[in-house]
Parts: sequence; C-alpha cells; structure tokens
Amino acid sequence: MSVIAERLSRIKPSPTIAVTTKAAELKAAGRDVIGLGAGEPDFDTPDNIKQAAIKAIEAGQTKYTAVDGTPALKQAICDKFKRENGLDYTPAEVTVGTGGKQVLYNALMATLNPGDEVIIPAPYWVSYPDMVLLAEGEPVSVPCGANHNFKLTPEALEQAITPKTRWIILNSPSNPTGAAYTAEEMKALTDVLLRHEHVWVMTDDMYEHLVYDGFEFTTPAQVEPRLKDRTLTVNGVSKAYAMTGWRIGYAAGPQALIKAMAKIQSQSTSNPSSISQAAAVEALNGTQDFIAERAEAFKARRDMVVEMLNDCPGIHCHKPEGAFYVYPSCAGCIGKKTPDGKAIESDEDFVTYLLESVGVAAVHGEAFGLSPHFRVSYATSTEALKEACSRIKQACEALTD
Repeated sequence: MSVIAERLSRIKPSPTIAVTTKAAELKAAGRDVIGLGAGEPDFDTPDNIKQAAIKAIEAGQTKYTAVDGTPALKQAICDKFKRENGLDYTPAEVTVGTGGKQVLYNALMATLNPGDEVIIPAPYWVSYPDMVLLAEGEPVSVPCGANHNFKLTPEALEQAITPKTRWIILNSPSNPTGAAYTAEEMKALTDVLLRHEHVWVMTDDMYEHLVYDGFEFTTPAQVEPRLKDRTLTVNGVSKAYAMTGWRIGYAAGPQALIKAMAKIQSQSTSNPSSISQAAAVEALNGTQDFIAERAEAFKARRDMVVEMLNDCPGIHCHKPEGAFYVYPSCAGCIGKKTPDGKAIESDEDFVTYLLESVGVAAVHGEAFGLSPHFRVSYATSTEALKEACSRIKQACEALTD
C-alpha cells in the first residue's frame, strides 16, 4: 500500500516552475541558457519597502501575528481598495496569506464540495485547475482563442454555467496571455453572472498595475456592485512591487467566506511572515511613483518582443494589454522538422527544440490549456530579450518542411 494519497494522482507539478528549474540546472552545468519561463519582475524591491522591513526587525516585530494578517496591513488593504478600485471593505472582510496562491487555495478549500464546478477560461494560470482538483472540485475549462483576443465571451460563459457551478475564476490582466478586459467587456460578463445567483466570482487581479497604452483596469465588484456580496477580489504585492519572494497576497470578500478561509489557514501555515507584512504596509501606503515608471519599461519590452517574434517564420504574436507575458502561436512550426530530423508535433516539442537547439527556455501552451502556443515572460533585461528573440528566429528558420 502506497503512503501517497490518491488525490495527488489528480494533479501535476507546476510546469512553469519546472521550466525555470530546468533552465537553472542547465545554466549551472555551463550551458548558455536565457530563461523566459519565470513570472517574476527583474526589478528589485523598492528601498522604502526594504527599509520598512529592516525597521520592523529592529523594532522586534518578529513574533506571531493574527492568523490572516495584522490590523495595520488589513487597514492598508482596505485603503488601497477604496483609493484605487472604489470598493469599500472593513478589515473583517480582508484576509492576508503567504502569496496570492495561498489565498486562492484557501478560498477553494473552504467552499468546494466534491463535484462542484469551477469555470476557468483558457489559457489559464497553470495552478487554477490543480487547486480545484485538490479541493475535490471539477475544473471546467472554456477555450478562449486568439480570435477572441484570449478573452471569455458572455455567450461562452452562459453556456459553461450549470447547476453545479460554484465559482468562475477571472484573471485580468492574464497570465499567460497578458489579455485584459475593458470595463465594457467585464460588464458583459457580470451581466451574465447576475442571472445566475449560485455562481461566485474569484478575481485574480495580481497584474492590476501592469497595463499599457492608456488601458484602464477594472475589477468585477467595481463594474457591478450588485455582485460584491459573492465576489472574492484577490491581489498581492508580488508583481507591482517586485516582492515575489516576500510572499504576501490578500483578498477581500464577504465576512463569512473570509472567516472560513482564516479557519483553513489557521490549521495549515498560520500567519504570513511578520516582517513581510510590515513591508507590505509600506508598499501599499508609501509612494507609488515607481509603478508607472516600471510599467513604461515593461511596455517597451513588450513592443520589442512582439515585433521580433512576429518576424519569426511560423510564429504569430498578439500584442497584449497588460502583465509581462506574450502568448505567441507556433502553429506555423507544427509539422516541420528540426535540423536533426525530429518532427515538431506539438507546442511542447517546439519549446523543447528551442531549449535544446538555441538555449531559450519558454513554457509550452498545453500547460495553460490552449495549444499550439507558448508563453514568453518579458520580465527580464532588454538585452536578454533581444538575444532570446534572435535565437528563436534562428531556430524557426532552421526548420524544414
């Protein structure tokens, strides 16, 4: 008899982490590899945030805190939601976890019964379906192709809802595509949800501040206040504040749900790091000036990467509204042969070819639920991106019919 629980057979390790790990191993072995797999800003955490953490350490703020967040951080989160999203929450309606991933996981564990369905537009962040499966729910993937700019349509949402639907997860701007919903597009989705009172909305707004070309971010409870009582609005400090390693995510929603999520957290990790929480208070309350500056740098990288990838034979790259990813199609490379005679039969074959032939690490589209595509993170230096795109072009040009 195996000691491993059967539920683990339903899920797989994170493919994005696997690609990043593989790239690091090859680099350590002396290979020249450019990693485009990690969803992590290459900028450093701003100094004012670092200093807040140092002050917290020196002040002895090194003890346990309340399970799901300090009063100071919960208040800062309430102030953020009011200031930036026009949403009114009390500290009792706010939860803080060790990263956005834990917050999402807690919500699913606290609400799903066996067989409950969760609608997940595809392409999706790789962890959504597996977290649903761990909570004994059923992920319902709804393909959202490039013909719809990788966005869920109201018609597709309506068709996916059943009596068993418990949640829909919306991620805007999206990982892996960078697609973001306009206020009008979001309103069209919330209009559908108003007709189905048993469906709750989980919105992953982690890339809120990384939008370009004058795009205006909106979140479902802001667009449709009548949905606020069945919406969990999830966010965090990882992306906008370059604090991935600090592990702070947060959410606001109905108090009964927040209490249930705290109950899960109390018997798993307990509180997030006290030092990271102090740093997050400064992140949310302190100067926000650097966010726009960094977004400009990301926009310039996006424009360069999109242009260079569209110059690669067999590749088409859509220009996204936000985040720091592009999700190009490699359909034109499928069916071709590599210089050593191997057939490219899938997007996984294609990214394997890129890694082995030109030392570029990307993530295959099948991992995100929509093929034949691959994800490129442009959260790295302009020089590295330019070299990586040149190598991808070289690899594509080497393919034969």
